[in-house]
Amino acid sequence: MKYLNAAEVLPEELVIEIQKHISGEILYIPSGEKQKWGEKNGSKRFFENRNKKIKIQYQLGYTIDHISQEFGLAYETVRKIVYKA
Repeated sequence: MKYLNAAEVLPEELVIEIQKHISGEILYIPSGEKQKWGEKNGSKRFFENRNKKIKIQYQLGYTIDHISQEFGLAYETVRKIVYKA
């Protein structure tokens, strides 16, 4: 993210209106694009795939203890994944 001078990129009327609310401060204007958690870096997909594997193993008869050790997760975490609707 780089710094821009509002007077150089915005119409003068808009700059004057903004100065009525905030003047001499740094103002962050977010982009209109809002992504959900984990979509940008792939975390969401990683955890969805991991959770599918956990559910499959449980359906195949593996115990929650076994699954928690295999995936390095707490017993309660695996239990929540398995019983989540």
